[in-house]
Amino acid sequence: MKKFLFFMAALIFLCSFALADIHIKTKTHTDAVTVMGQSQPEKNEIVETWIGQDRYANHSSDMSMIVDLKKNLLYLLDHKEKTYVEASLPLDISKLLPPEMAQMMSMMQMSVSVNPTGQTKTIGSWKCQGYEVNISMMMMPMKMTVWATTDVPFDANQFMEKFQAPLLKLQMRLDDNSLAEFFKIKGYWISSEVTGEVMGAKIRSTSEVIEISKATPPPTAYSIPADYKKTEKLRLK
Repeated sequence: MKKFLFFMAALIFLCSFALADIHIKTKTHTDAVTVMGQSQPEKNEIVETWIGQDRYANHSSDMSMIVDLKKNLLYLLDHKEKTYVEASLPLDISKLLPPEMAQMMSMMQMSVSVNPTGQTKTIGSWKCQGYEVNISMMMMPMKMTVWATTDVPFDANQFMEKFQAPLLKLQMRLDDNSLAEFFKIKGYWISSEVTGEVMGAKIRSTSEVIEISKATPPPTAYSIPADYKKTEKLRLK
């Protein structure tokens, strides 16, 4: 249960181009937490995102997600185990989970509401608008604060429609009404903070974009390492 909830939170926290793709670097932080006697230390890292015309990749130290719209496939890579799973789109994330987690997933339905705050803030070089997001997951409320901007060198609405919205809908099992709430957030998410409670333990994670540029992606940006083994299910340790 605990591992499943952390996995889902990671996926949530987890999100007209020229020949060069868009390269984004985001610094992330997760507070230390202890749940049911098991502790996880705080974590800080830089996550890299690549956005192309028909492909998308998000790379952290533990996991990578690669979406290939031409092949209509999604890949999830586990860097610790050096394994990956492959799934057709549209994605049914429950098919990639162990049976006990898949059963839990089938019972889960998230509801979302988004409210623009009317506040503005400059983060880095980006002028952002503020939003409050309320998420209900298995009777455990979570709150998210998002700062977003349209002042980016790519079509943020197109990114939302092609990549972010379909993944949010399927990973969070959102109905159409909840998905429509996310479309109230205008632009690319520059900064976010997620807070909530898991089995009595408070959780908190933050992210903030530190760089957006156009760049030629390296061969590793959208590829699976040759020594990674394909598996049928995700292993949640």
